[in-house]
Amino acid sequence: MARFTDKSVIVTGAAQGIGAVYAQALAAEGARVVVADIDGERGAEVAKQITADGGTAVFHTADVADPESGAAVAEFTVKEFGGIDHLVNNAAIYGSMKLDLLLTVPWDYYKTFMGVNLDGALNMTRAVWQHMSAGGGGSIVNQSSNAAWLYSGFYGVAKAGINSLTQQLAHELGGSNIRVNAIAPGPTDTEATRTKVPGSIVDLMVQQMAIKRLGTPEDLVGACLYLLSDDAKWVTGQVLTVDGGQVFRP
Repeated sequence: MARFTDKSVIVTGAAQGIGAVYAQALAAEGARVVVADIDGERGAEVAKQITADGGTAVFHTADVADPESGAAVAEFTVKEFGGIDHLVNNAAIYGSMKLDLLLTVPWDYYKTFMGVNLDGALNMTRAVWQHMSAGGGGSIVNQSSNAAWLYSGFYGVAKAGINSLTQQLAHELGGSNIRVNAIAPGPTDTEATRTKVPGSIVDLMVQQMAIKRLGTPEDLVGACLYLLSDDAKWVTGQVLTVDGGQVFRP
């Protein structure tokens, strides 16, 4: 399939894990991908590998918590590829996340965390939407989590915020022919999860699932490509849960 031939896509947090897999899958379907990440070494390597595999990708550094950095990524993409068609807001603090309570987490850390995990998606959307509109529209996918419906402290607060942001932006941008949706993964087997979550907790989570295994980044690709593509041209403001049946929700 080549649903994204000649389409330009920015994927934030694409230097590793789920973001890297999204970038690779989009390039495999013809997209011209900007690998955007604060980790320059890993990000450049992902772009290099995509190119070696026959795709089109370039790296640009991005601190999604900084509006000026987001604007720079957008301007670079327009200069490099002539426009912006799609955005995947995947960047987040997770593997290095502090484990603390909402009641006790240091305030400066909380603000930094939210600046990336919640405000970052808004910063990037604000940076790209006019470019998308000028090109006739586009689509955005935000990375949420089923943690939005489970006890998970400030991480869950950020993801619940992503869900609401998705719905609000879908209405604000619908008139510009820009769709905004989100994916809410369950526990996924990434380096970050292996670093952050003890094995005993992982085992407990797996037992709560209908499909009793951790997800993989590849399990999420189909949802991401669907929501970005014209296959979902009348789908906006939705949060698609991909979690092996861990949570039930309306």
